Amino acid sequence: MNCWGKWKLVIVMLVINLALAIVNVLLKKTLDGGLNGLVIATYRQSVSVVFLTPIAFFWESKSRPELTTRILCLLFISALIGVTFTQYLFLLGLQYTSATYSCAFINMVPVYTFLLALPFGLEKVNIKRKDGIAKILGAIICIGGAVSLILYKGMPLTNQHSESTHQMQNHANTMASSTANMTERWAGSAFLASGCLLWSSWFLIQAKIGKSYPFQYSSTAILSFFGAIQSAILCFITQRHIIMSMWILKGKLEILSVVYAVSIFFCISPIFTVQIFPS
Repeated sequence: MNCWGKWKLVIVMLVINLALAIVNVLLKKTLDGGLNGLVIATYRQSVSVVFLTPIAFFWESKSRPELTTRILCLLFISALIGVTFTQYLFLLGLQYTSATYSCAFINMVPVYTFLLALPFGLEKVNIKRKDGIAKILGAIICIGGAVSLILYKGMPLTNQHSESTHQMQNHANTMASSTANMTERWAGSAFLASGCLLWSSWFLIQAKIGKSYPFQYSSTAILSFFGAIQSAILCFITQRHIIMSMWILKGKLEILSVVYAVSIFFCISPIFTVQIFPS
């Protein structure tokens, strides 16, 4: 029993990471197929509102206090930073890189959160203790891993260019393609790094909101409502030529990707909620 208690959190963590990896793979396929990332974000937040609002209403109606203008403003800013802009930047980074690359890059979030929490006194480090040294070494290793992802291209596992009589032409095309891929890699890395920074900032904002409004479902429902509106507005601003047909999910893959992403959100959100709003 004790052994299971020790390994339970590790197993849950591995399952969550596997589920999020599948989300990234599916979203990458839909993005390559032409579906706009902000359309995905709008659908995800809209479905969250539909499902979370009844839960918040019946579960927290008796204990929930009246919303103040200050709390609404904080939730609006939190949605803008942690939902709208974070998802937008992550999906842009995913579009320019790969699912594997973006998943690995998300490991920078704990490092950013750790570094941002230090000036505000939310995290303390004692370099004379083992836990303090472990935190510093962990941050350095994560940063080194992210830098290695950006700079080191590595050897191809498959031969994408077969031999032919036009070897010189193929070599030139390969060089041009390599340059273009490197440019996209740098652009994608910049978007992913910015998304990680905003996501880390969101954790600090939510920690502040949780102290004055510790109602998980109500807070998340309002957050999702603001996020859906903000994502839709940002979509129309950045894609002025957008047509209404782009909002219609076409094919099984697009529908599966959005539904699965929303399902995973509902499965893991209570875990993040408990961490941000401890009882």
